[in-house]
Amino acid sequence: MVLSADPALQPLLATLRGERQAVPPLWLMRQAGRYLPEYRALRAQKGGFLELCYDSEAACEVTLQPIRRFGFDGAILFSDILVVPHALGQHLWFEAGEGPRLAPPLESASLGDLNAETSRLDPVIETVRKVKAALSPETTFLGFAGSPWTVATYMVAGQGSKDHAAARRMAYADPVRFGAIIDAIVETTVDYLSAQIDAGVDAVQLFDSWAGSLSPDQFREWVIAPNAAIVAGLRARHPETPIIGFPKGAGAKLVDYAEGTGVDALGLDETLDPRWAARALPKDLPVQGNLDPLALIAGGTTLDRAVDEILEALSGRPHIFNLGHGILPDTPIENVERLVDRVRGSQTGV
Repeated sequence: MVLSADPALQPLLATLRGERQAVPPLWLMRQAGRYLPEYRALRAQKGGFLELCYDSEAACEVTLQPIRRFGFDGAILFSDILVVPHALGQHLWFEAGEGPRLAPPLESASLGDLNAETSRLDPVIETVRKVKAALSPETTFLGFAGSPWTVATYMVAGQGSKDHAAARRMAYADPVRFGAIIDAIVETTVDYLSAQIDAGVDAVQLFDSWAGSLSPDQFREWVIAPNAAIVAGLRARHPETPIIGFPKGAGAKLVDYAEGTGVDALGLDETLDPRWAARALPKDLPVQGNLDPLALIAGGTTLDRAVDEILEALSGRPHIFNLGHGILPDTPIENVERLVDRVRGSQTGV
């Protein structure tokens, strides 16, 4: 049995439970990745990306690399959102320079081929155990999964796309079939995240990277409702584990998302004005974000101003400093160091 983390020792976990901090806790989406020379060296040894995700020793090392270098308040599991469709029976691989591929695409294949084989995810759960054993008690360990809509866009098309037309078309033309895909993702995701929690993560994040591509009605049906089902499923098993929702591109629909899903905290993307979030969202709802990854690349006083504006706008509520999306591969290390110093040198008050 894994002992529960003590929020008194972890500013990030305390923030997720609604406590404002004098200095906001800090971690970055995709903080383990190609901008780090130590990651590139390990990746060169291990070969393919998916092989790295399923190698528990290597994935543990990658998870810990940014913690050693920057001392972030949160460590996020190194994995990928598409391990869930892999567990559901789709073949998954990554084409160099082109991204993920899934076969057969569900745009035309039978849904009868979807059959959860959660044992495929055992190496990821073993990674969780290894990371938990290695982390200091001050560092919050974050697990994650993709939200059903975003995962479905890949499963239906068999690859990523700019407009997610294949999934949107199926959702309109055959909502029963599309709903069956969503339901399968929900069920497997609840089991997967529950296993992560049992193995040692302190909180989880739901990534809905393509939530912004939907109409308001579709957003309610394919973003809010499935995420609410995951939240309910996890709460039934792990009522004390905080859940962060990140529906990228949702804009003003974030208000409905927060109310409709019941997440414990809300991720903000870089397109949102944090002053709007401070006004529009419930005052006691923890928020996370939302520095533009390109401002981090720019560095210098441009970075300083962007950081300060976010800190000031969100100083009146529980706030976790983060990016508005994942860190980019060409981000200079010294700019990340500058960001850490800037945030940790702030005093937003409690």
